[in-house]
Amino acid sequence: MYPLGVSGAPAVGGLCQARPVRIATWNVNSVTARAPRLIEWLGIAEPDVLCLQELKTTDEGFPIDEVSAAGYEVATYATGRWNGVGILSRVGIADVRRGLVDEPGFQPEDAMLEAHEPRAIGATCGGARIWSVYVPNGREVGHAHYEYKLKWLQALHSTVRAELTDAPFAVLGDFNIAPNDDDVWDRAAFDGLTHVTEPERAALKDLRDLGLTDVIPRALKYDTPYTYWDYRGGNFHKNMGMRIDLVYANAAIAEHVSDAYVDRDARKGKSPSDHAPVVVDADLSAGPSPSATSRS
Repeated sequence: MYPLGVSGAPAVGGLCQARPVRIATWNVNSVTARAPRLIEWLGIAEPDVLCLQELKTTDEGFPIDEVSAAGYEVATYATGRWNGVGILSRVGIADVRRGLVDEPGFQPEDAMLEAHEPRAIGATCGGARIWSVYVPNGREVGHAHYEYKLKWLQALHSTVRAELTDAPFAVLGDFNIAPNDDDVWDRAAFDGLTHVTEPERAALKDLRDLGLTDVIPRALKYDTPYTYWDYRGGNFHKNMGMRIDLVYANAAIAEHVSDAYVDRDARKGKSPSDHAPVVVDADLSAGPSPSATSRS
């Protein structure tokens, strides 16, 4: 078992082996509250790499024993009751990096000082460079947190630009942005609100312009691959959702995607997260898949 934040040696062969690989992302909205569901889901979905967001714990509080028993190494960046990101891998974890290039801090109204929040962690997992990100919410247009969100996205852009090569590379996580109008259940309901504004969407386009592709998953129910549904108002059962959990991958991954889906079943049942996992299967030994859905 590797300690939190310590890089383990990559598994022999890793992601570049001639076999399908599965990467996934899931905002668990408290890994402590969702630990039993997380362990169960790992056994069902069997991802090779899983990016987690909104851990809402410390590095020391992460359930590493349970996750290690399931066959995964862990790297986390978590400092308290809010935010927190992690990467779970059964193909090795190396070159762990916490935080972004020139990452801005945020000063809450009740705080004396600006602080850097644990919102991004990168690691090399079996030959693929993977980032797990939890983009700031923004709260409301014009709020200091909205400006922080846009600056944070600029730092993410700088980090991707510095690290991106032809080798497999992907940024996964809760972006708190719906890329297009059809990624929200009712565009009119979001007029004047965050998550759909042009500056936010322009930041996503800037990422795609670096050479990343939005890997769009299929829905297991309905025809909308939403990944988030508010707990209130029965939104999940009404399918009043948003697609804000994204997988942005370079050609080395995106052109080899054989399937991608939103695991809506993980949003059901007792005490679920308000997000569902997004799962991407890719055969990195094969040529481009004509069945892969993407938007560049």
